[in-house]
Amino acid sequence: MRTQVGIVGAGPAGLLLAHLLHLAGIESVVLEAKSRAHVEERIRAGLMEQGTVDILTESGLAGRLHREGLAHEGLELRFDGTGHRIDLKALTGKQVTIYGQQEVVKDLIAARLAYGGALHFDVEDVALHGLETDRPRITYDEAGEARLLDFYIIAGCDGFLGICRPAIPAGVLTAYDRVYPFAWLGILAAAPPASHELIYARHERGFALATMRSPKLSRLYVQCAPEESIDDWSDDRIWAELHARLARQDGADQVNEGPILQKGITAMRSYVVEPMRYGRLFLAGDAAHIVPPTGAKGMNLAIADIRVLARALEVFCRDGGTALLDGYSAKALARVWKAQRFSWWMTSMLHRFDGGDAFEHKVQVAELDYVCRSRAGALTLAENYVGLPFD
Repeated sequence: MRTQVGIVGAGPAGLLLAHLLHLAGIESVVLEAKSRAHVEERIRAGLMEQGTVDILTESGLAGRLHREGLAHEGLELRFDGTGHRIDLKALTGKQVTIYGQQEVVKDLIAARLAYGGALHFDVEDVALHGLETDRPRITYDEAGEARLLDFYIIAGCDGFLGICRPAIPAGVLTAYDRVYPFAWLGILAAAPPASHELIYARHERGFALATMRSPKLSRLYVQCAPEESIDDWSDDRIWAELHARLARQDGADQVNEGPILQKGITAMRSYVVEPMRYGRLFLAGDAAHIVPPTGAKGMNLAIADIRVLARALEVFCRDGGTALLDGYSAKALARVWKAQRFSWWMTSMLHRFDGGDAFEHKVQVAELDYVCRSRAGALTLAENYVGLPFD
C-alpha cells in the first residue's frame, strides 16, 4: 500500500493528527500496537488548556467535551493549612477544563471510524525503514500477515516507550533528562470531589493534589518515594495521608472518601530530545518529551505539537513546500521548553525534597506566598497554567 502520511500511535497526538489531515483532504494510516479497549480505558491526564479545547472545538470533536467537561476558572494553592485561590479567568480571560484523556481518545476513535479512516489496532513487529529517503516505509504484522506501507512522511506519536524515537540512529538526537527524587501515588475514587476546583497542597509530609474526573469521581495524589511499591499503601494509609496533607487550619475536611477504583505510582521526570525530526520522521508528544504532571502539560503539549505539524503537512502535501516542515522542530521545542520550565517550577515549589533543610522550606513558602499575594506572581502562574499563546 502507498499513502501520504503514516502515523504510529493511536493516542491523542496520533489520532488528532489523522483527523486534522482528513479535514485537509490528506490520506493517512494510523497503526497502534495495543487493542482499542486498552487505549480507550487507560487513565492519563485530565486537564485541558483553553487552546486544547479550542482546537478540538474547531475540528468538530468537542460535542461531548462541552456537555460533560468541567470548566474551571481558578485553582487553589494551599500551604501552612491556608488556601489561596488563583483566579485564572480574571487574570487571563481563559479557563481550563477537566475532561479525561481517555475520553478524548474515545471521541477521536469514533470520529476516525465514522469517516472510514484507516486505523489498525493490535499490530505487531512495527519497524521503520528509509527514513532518510523521500519514500520511508513501515513494515508490520497484522493478524499474522506481514504488511508493508509506503509514505511521504511518518509521524512518531507512539509515546516515550514507542519504537519511533529508537529508530533514529545514535548520535542524531540530544537528550535532556532530569529524574526527580519522588513520585506520585494516584487514586481514582468513587467519591464526589470535596472542592469544585483543583487544590495543590504543600505540606511538611509531602505534596498532595485533589482533582476530579467527574462530579462523582475524585482523582487524588500524594507524594511518595519512587522506590515504594503500591502494595505498601493500604487504602487506610492513603486516606490518612490525604486528610493530613489537605487539612485546613479551620478544621474543615477537604477529602471525601469512597471506594478506590484504581491506584498506581507514577515516576516524576523531565525529558526532551532535540531535534524532533530525522529525515522524513517527525516526533510528537511523549515520543519527544515528557513533563512531570504538576503543571498538567503532557496532553496539552502533544496537541500543540500536532497543531504545528498538521499545518506543515498540509502545505507539504498540497504544493510540496517544505519550509514549515523544516521549521517544525524549532517551533515545537520553543513551546516545549517553556512548558518544561513551568512544570519544573511548580514541582520545585510544591514538593518536599528529602534532605532539604529549614532554609529550603522557608524559601518554598516565601515563593508560594509571593505568587498568592502579588498580581504579577499570580499572573505568571495563571498564564502558563491556562496555556501560552500558540503563535
